[in-house]
Amino acid sequence: MQQLLFESSWDKTISMKDRKIIHETFLKTKTGDHNIHFVPLWQALNHKENLLVTVLIHNFSDELLSFNHTTIKYFEDRKQMAKYVFHLPALVVEAETSMPWTFIFPKETISENAKLDDGYLGMSVDLNQS
Repeated sequence: MQQLLFESSWDKTISMKDRKIIHETFLKTKTGDHNIHFVPLWQALNHKENLLVTVLIHNFSDELLSFNHTTIKYFEDRKQMAKYVFHLPALVVEAETSMPWTFIFPKETISENAKLDDGYLGMSVDLNQS
């Protein structure tokens, strides 16, 4: 059965308002096939003009999910608007677990055509990295 977990630093700092939004989104989207799904929560640019995309990561599989040498792509209207290889060995999503996370795309990886609205993420593992 799918469970919602917060990474420890998130659990300590997240606002009650955001926690409620995440919990409600989890309840609406907690069933799925045996794959990985990113449910968009919100996105923004920070003071460095990096793109911050917060998603609820659903690991519906029966295997551990890690984000070491993982290419994450940001899309709008089915067009790729950003791509970055993330090296996040501390980010691990257990089997049958959902967890919120913010992926930060450096400014130079974002397309000038990006509207930064109604975007979503896709993922692939880069097996050629070590």
